Amino acid sequence: MSGARSTEGQPRPDPAAALVVIPTYNEREMLPRIVEAVLGLEGGWRVLVVDDSSPDGTGELANELAAGEERLSVLHRPRKEGLGPAYLAAFREALARPGVEFIAQVDADFSHNPADLPRLLEATADAGLAIGSRYTAGGRTEGWGLRRRLLSRWGNAYVRAVLGSPVHDLTAGFRMWRRSALEAIDIDAVAARGYGFQIEMACRALAAGHRVVEVPICFTERRAGKSKMSGSIVAEALVLPWKLRRLQ
Repeated sequence: MSGARSTEGQPRPDPAAALVVIPTYNEREMLPRIVEAVLGLEGGWRVLVVDDSSPDGTGELANELAAGEERLSVLHRPRKEGLGPAYLAAFREALARPGVEFIAQVDADFSHNPADLPRLLEATADAGLAIGSRYTAGGRTEGWGLRRRLLSRWGNAYVRAVLGSPVHDLTAGFRMWRRSALEAIDIDAVAARGYGFQIEMACRALAAGHRVVEVPICFTERRAGKSKMSGSIVAEALVLPWKLRRLQ
């Protein structure tokens, strides 16, 4: 693992104090499986599904699943606005809940293995943010073609060079936050909407004095459905690091 800055204190990592946020848009096929995988982990993990009014009925299915499971809740948003706004809405919800001390970010498509959540949680023992990293020692990807691998590698190298960041995988979306780290960030000031959101949040955590560590994971290409990547998302990620230099 790699990291920077301060050491975190209590509370100690506890699955029962963790809320796993899963943003969805047209993930009806994958939702039951990812929810089952997370809730099936030992320790009493809880899940918050954040649905952006999916036209395929993902939100309605999430309601049905939550009706029979007290550890599952659903946050409905009126329209699709991007990954950043969905997560920010979820963070506000999580911070408003008593007893939630750790907040995880997980993709609905099984690109992130829920079985790695305990390792991310344990890594917050001395960090404000733990990132499931493809590019730290021991991390890797599976199912990607050469173009995708090169684009991701180049993108992270570009962002690191612009920001001078110690974090190898700034665009990673598999994360575990301490409440204290999120509370130290002015989330109302977060501007990125696409995958640049991940870059901005990591930078803001570091700027707030919280340690960021990387936990090696295997990132697997989605099992079903369509990627949400677009040209505008890539463009945002190219420009954003220059704007974030002011945080340093």
